[in-house]
Parts: sequence; C-alpha cells; structure tokens
Amino acid sequence: MPLGSRRPRVAGRRGGPAAPAGSRAPSAERVPSGLRTAAGYAWRLGLLGIGAYLAVEVLTRLELPVIAVFVALVITSVLRPVVDLLAKVMPRSLAVLLSFLCTIVVIGGVLALVGTTVADEWSQLSNELRGGLGRIDRWLTGSPFHLRPGTVTDLRAKIGDFIAAHRSTLVNTALSGAGRAVELVTGLALAVFCSVFFLHSGDRMWCWAQRQLPARSRPAWDRAGRAAWRTFAGYTRGVLIVAATNAVLVGIALAILRVPLVLPLMVLEFVAALVPLIGSPIALAIASLVALAARGPVVALLVLALIVIIGQIEGHLLHPLVLGWSVRLHPVAVALSVTGGAVLGGVLGAVVAVPVVSVAWAVIGELREMREQRGHHGPRGSSRGDPPAAGEQSRRREGERRRPDQAEGGQDGR
Repeated sequence: MPLGSRRPRVAGRRGGPAAPAGSRAPSAERVPSGLRTAAGYAWRLGLLGIGAYLAVEVLTRLELPVIAVFVALVITSVLRPVVDLLAKVMPRSLAVLLSFLCTIVVIGGVLALVGTTVADEWSQLSNELRGGLGRIDRWLTGSPFHLRPGTVTDLRAKIGDFIAAHRSTLVNTALSGAGRAVELVTGLALAVFCSVFFLHSGDRMWCWAQRQLPARSRPAWDRAGRAAWRTFAGYTRGVLIVAATNAVLVGIALAILRVPLVLPLMVLEFVAALVPLIGSPIALAIASLVALAARGPVVALLVLALIVIIGQIEGHLLHPLVLGWSVRLHPVAVALSVTGGAVLGGVLGAVVAVPVVSVAWAVIGELREMREQRGHHGPRGSSRGDPPAAGEQSRRREGERRRPDQAEGGQDGR
C-alpha cells in the first residue's frame, strides 16, 4: 500500500466487523424483534416459575415450622402496639410477659364462656332440635317439595347406620387426628416461642440480618422489609377488626331472632371471617341450619339473608375503612388469591394467600418507587446508605488533589 494512502472502507453495519462479500446475513437478523423479545421474556418467566415451584415444594415439606413462624408474625403484629405501650413504663421483657398473660386470660375466658354456654343450653337445645327435625319433616312433605313423610327421620337412621358400619375407619381417622393435634400443639408452642423473641428484640434481629447483606443492597432490603411488615401488620390487625365486627353484628341479629347458641356461633363467625369472601358465608350457613332446626324455616331464611347484608357491610364499609390504607388489592385479586391458596394448601392456604399476595405487591411497589426516585434524581439521589459509584469516587479524589485549599475550606465551612 503506498505511503499516505488510506485503507479502503468496506460498507457494513456501524459498530461491527464488515461481512465478507457474498456471505449471508446472520440468522438473528432474520428473526423478528418482537419474537426475540417474547423469547427473552419466556425463558425468564420459565425460570421464575421453576423457582416458585421449588419454593412451594420446600415450604410444603417444612409445613410445621413455616406455619409456626407465620403464626408468630401474626401474634407479633397484634401484640406489638401493646408491648410498645407497656415498655414506656416498665422493662420490655416484663411488658412482653404481661401482654402474653393478658392474652391467655382473654382467650381462656372466651373459651370457658363458650363451653359454659353450650353446657347450659345443651338439654334445651336437644329438645328444640328434636322438635325442629319434626317441623322440618312436616315442612318438606308440604308444598312446594312434596317429599314423602319421614325423610329427615330416615336420613338420621342412615347416618347412624353409616357410623356403625364404618366405626373402625372413624376410629383410625380420630387417632390420626390426635396425632395432628399433637403437631398443632407443637407448632403453637414454637409460634409462641418465636413471637416472644420477635416482640422483645425484633428490631435487633432485623439489623443483624441486614448486616449479613452487601452494603450496597442494604437500603433496598430495608425499605422492602419495612413495607412488607407494615402491610402484613396492617392486614392482620385490620382483618381481626373486621372479623370481630362481623361476629358482633351476627350475634346481635341471632339474639334478636332468638336463635340458640349465639355465643358459639359468634366465635365461629369470628374464626371463619379470617378467610376473606368465603369464610363468613360458610359460618352463617351453619347458623342458618341451627336456626332451621330450632326456630323453623322463616327464621332460617332471615339468617340466610344476613349473608348478603354482612357481605355488603364487609365489602363496602369495613374493608375500605379498615384495610384500605394497608392492603390495596382488587376484589378480583383477593378472590383469585383465596381460591389459589385453597387449591394449593387447603384451609391454611386460603388463610395465608391474601396476606402473602398483599406483602408481595407492597414490596414490588416499594422497589418500583425506589427505582423511580433514583432515576428521577440521578446518581446523587440514591439512598443515604448507598456508597458512591466508582467514577464518582475518582472524580472526588481528583478534585481534592487539584484544589486542596478549597476542599479544606468547604469542610471548615460546614
């Protein structure tokens, strides 16, 4: 090549080597960009799905400790305000002990009151149930059902025959249920043990967990964790308030209608209302059966009408007022979460599904807001705990070497 002459430029794509003459374009260029994007999302979503499946499998195998920790977090979220209030006038360990003792006294008093009520009303209730079954039998034989007489009596006889024929199976089921009860007591003891430490030194445990993370990611984890706890605690306290309100309303209505076993049915409504959307209707359906046997079909229909009334009050008044500030999920998302949790984990899955989805959504929203704030303010708008970038550190060192007098003056002027 002559001196001073330039190398001939070969036409090609900017930023890449020139393709030899006569060669075909790479196969990636012939794939539409939309298909490449969809494929990228597909394999990433596939990896996330595999990770979620493995996580569910691990949690299923560790069912007892996972449920115990969940119950411990529920106890902590309920008793934390009481412990913080008592800790202002006494040592925190004594405040935790006093709050647990008061909780045990309240729960034990309610259970004792329910047992006493059932024992006092049992003889009267058995007579009312026998008379109620006769009224139901006469009602079914009339219009519009026109069933043959003795339908309910035959059904009772068939139930008795079934129990007599499958007595051994029922005994084995009862024994397996006893083993399950032992696991339940063990899990409850583990939950109480964990909740004691969560209440006493939960902040120190969270700080220790943060110190195990890289320094650059600590602010994001801290914001996400605090948002998750706010959502979980708000949901737990809110759903307990909603359940208690439903139980009081149901108790007042049943007392006005003179339905027996008002207090046990109130407790059943309180426990069932912890499962959104489906728990309260199931409890009221059981109350309607008691009303049908004790008070007749008219009162039973009125109790069934309570399902609609309580549902409207819960959906349009209690949930927006009590849970609206902590849980921002659409009713469709709540319904799908409860259904999916019930399919995967039964009753426990239905109870756990909504708080888990609420916490996940709150964490995603907090991380999105944090990323938007960083993008809004630039590199200097990052969180206080983030170390400066490498380029920013080098620029600062270079500025201090060039102008040491101004840097010292700026520090003295602070």
